[in-house]
Amino acid sequence: MLCRAGAPPLVGKDGDFDRSIFDPQVQRVLKPDRELQAPISLMKTFRPPRQRDTKGDTKGRAAAYKNGLLLKLELHSDPKLLCAVRGALERLTEVLGLSAPECRSVTRAVDEALTNIMRHCYRGRLDQPIEVFCSRIRRRASVGSDQGLEILLRDHGPAVDPAKLRGRRLDEIRPGGLGLHLIRQSMDTVQYRRTRGANQFRLVKYFKPMKSRPIC
Repeated sequence: MLCRAGAPPLVGKDGDFDRSIFDPQVQRVLKPDRELQAPISLMKTFRPPRQRDTKGDTKGRAAAYKNGLLLKLELHSDPKLLCAVRGALERLTEVLGLSAPECRSVTRAVDEALTNIMRHCYRGRLDQPIEVFCSRIRRRASVGSDQGLEILLRDHGPAVDPAKLRGRRLDEIRPGGLGLHLIRQSMDTVQYRRTRGANQFRLVKYFKPMKSRPIC
């Protein structure tokens, strides 16, 4: 702000900025040796920043919703980030109208699946990419109005042996190995396939929507 000793304040009686006071003060401060040919108003140079063009973003979001995509997450294989995924899924399942037990089951299943990816596919490395896609689907040939939440988990670790995705027998008394049973009990569909050099785990939960909560 330009000012000089003894200059009057640049605000009016109501406390707001007064341009009629501001412009003459600027003219006196910036006045050169010869008389000014035209009045100066620095207010003309204060232009608001250009608004970002969101037209392309809007089209992209519309296409995503048309395809059923609700949420996409990209994260590194760091277990510290699992809490962020849990929080996002808890809110998403609530908005879709899943019951409280269903919300917990879906969140627990995805948390377990991501933990397995970090532990077994990436061998504990913390900087490897994982993608999570959440989409709305409908049950095929369904008489009712069952909707489904499809969750795709994608990583770029080594290919997984499908035989190892069966989980151990429940009567075997030893630590670990029950994660797959928990996932299958929580979800209606659990599938794995190797596509384009990536592992893809598909989890689906069908539900009859309760009164969904508004999106904040």
